[in-house]
Amino acid sequence: QVQLVESGGGLVQAGGSLRLSCAASGRTFSRSAMGWFRQAPGKGREFVASITPSGGDTHYADSVKGRFTISRDNAKNTVYLQMNSLKPEDTAVYFCAAKYGRWYLPVSEYDYWGPGTQVTVSS
Repeated sequence: QVQLVESGGGLVQAGGSLRLSCAASGRTFSRSAMGWFRQAPGKGREFVASITPSGGDTHYADSVKGRFTISRDNAKNTVYLQMNSLKPEDTAVYFCAAKYGRWYLPVSEYDYWGPGTQVTVSS
């Protein structure tokens, strides 16, 4: 069983930056593709970014390309989401997810999810 815990959310003004972290338990992190998703109030869950186990490949939603960067540190069992040039429409609960044994992208279905962290961008 893998447990994921997100952190780093908060309130920021438009144009500002935040870095989210997702810490994973267990020994499977380095063999898991990781993803970030978000869900705004009244909307469905939306893909944000994903990364292969080695970190060699990344995918992004068009809405965040050029502003967000996903990265990982397998020695720390942690995946990050650096968010720059934040906009009010980025306001959402952000979730990280893990897919064990997936070596390439995209990932169609994730196995494990964290509880989420709130990001609020004020205008």
